[in-house]
Amino acid sequence: GVPSVSRDMGVREQHGHGKATHTCAPPDAVVWPRSVGQVQELAALCYRCRVPMVPFGTGTGLEGGVNAVQGGVCFDLSRMDAITELSLEDFSVAVEPGVTRKALNSHLRGTGLWFPVGTVGAGALGSRRGWGC
Repeated sequence: GVPSVSRDMGVREQHGHGKATHTCAPPDAVVWPRSVGQVQELAALCYRCRVPMVPFGTGTGLEGGVNAVQGGVCFDLSRMDAITELSLEDFSVAVEPGVTRKALNSHLRGTGLWFPVGTVGAGALGSRRGWGC
């Protein structure tokens, strides 16, 4: 199947920068958790070992937040892409962090609802929470 952990330099460099012009700062490893439980286990292990954790959605950020300036483990959340709940009555939706705006709007097609582009394009919706969007 698809690997869940990589220490390949090419993969690490891909995860060591976003769309900004910041210098690439690759993590020591990249992991692809598939559930909240896996994220919790990996986070607990990193905490116990005092290893920095760097979340990664789609790599479209401009702020340098994915640069692993102190090394560590990059948590690529792109495989956590389920839309877990939709309430048309109160206009709310629950998504995992890897869900993109495009995927959400495809899911919403036919409901009369949509998620506007705003200022962030096609990036993962999970990254918007950190910015209060």
